[in-house]
Amino acid sequence: MIISSANDYREAARRRVPPFMFHYADGGSFAERTLERNVTDLADLALRQRVLKDMSKLDTEIELFGEKLAMPAVLAPVGACGMYARRGEVQAAQAAENKGIPFTLSTVSICPIEEVTAAIKRPMWFQLYVLKDRGFMKHVLERAKAAGCSTLVFTVDMPTPGARYRDRHSGMSGDYKEIRRTLQAVTHPFWAWDVGIKGKPHTLGNVSAYTGKAVGLDDYVVWLGENFDPSISWKDLEWIRDFWDGPMVIKGILDPEDAKDAVRFGADGIVVSNHGGRQLDGALSSARALPSIADAVKGDIKILADSGIRNGLDIVRMLALGADATMLGRAFVYALGVAGKAGVENMLDIFKKEMHVAMTLTSNQKISDITRDALVDLSKL
Repeated sequence: MIISSANDYREAARRRVPPFMFHYADGGSFAERTLERNVTDLADLALRQRVLKDMSKLDTEIELFGEKLAMPAVLAPVGACGMYARRGEVQAAQAAENKGIPFTLSTVSICPIEEVTAAIKRPMWFQLYVLKDRGFMKHVLERAKAAGCSTLVFTVDMPTPGARYRDRHSGMSGDYKEIRRTLQAVTHPFWAWDVGIKGKPHTLGNVSAYTGKAVGLDDYVVWLGENFDPSISWKDLEWIRDFWDGPMVIKGILDPEDAKDAVRFGADGIVVSNHGGRQLDGALSSARALPSIADAVKGDIKILADSGIRNGLDIVRMLALGADATMLGRAFVYALGVAGKAGVENMLDIFKKEMHVAMTLTSNQKISDITRDALVDLSKL
């Protein structure tokens, strides 16, 4: 199959990755309306074409939290990422490093913190949830700090897991899931060899390091359900703000008032995100939520955005709506599942080339030049 876009990687991943893992990455919650709107609302934004402005010195680099990024993108935290390619988190982190952007390790990664940081030179970011087991949180934060992680991404839009119906249909959860996964592995031999056999252990590395026993994929959903904390409030983050020396980013902001709370709390950044449509179905798409949030806090805090980004044009659209940078999730997971590190590197190259096209034809030479002026207000036409 010829690969020329992130959508091509998605179709290739559908064939190569067993359904229980493909749909875990691909799906959303409930009827998946927010998942759909994340993509369509962003794609429907019209870019304002401008010409003859000398774009010969185009530059996609930015500085974020003291780090130089080759493009305004960060690989987002994705749970169980190591189930898409052999030791997948390591491969994704190496790809991000090779392309000059940060990688964010999920709390519920297959590879533990130390395995990933040992494989790269660039400091990675680390993502954490508020969990009932505060002992685990302290333990994993101490390890992340000791391993040299630079930025903490605190996910706050998951006080309870969303209803992901696809997971029950695919075999990720539900009745006879072990048998269904085994049958799927048999019919996906590349994945079975690369991940199923050579990618062991299939445990949640960070959780297993804390419990002292293997916490595997079968325990994954149960462990999450038992440990997410619906009592979460800003006060629960105060001790973490005091403990963490580096930048702290609050992920899961969709409302301007919550963004203002993040500023008052002392966060260094926020991620405008609806968890890729995997939590509250019917919530605003990130593209719809972003402008009012940017109007409220732009300049007071760094604004990142995710959910719905499927190409480099979408990155430019998010920047035009008010983001300082973006996070990429599904797009890199599809590429990882198809071709490992090389796939992620190629996907990032594709996105960067697409950004060059968008910036050239909207006459924005630098990332800081991109404003809402790069978009056409279709309501006035």
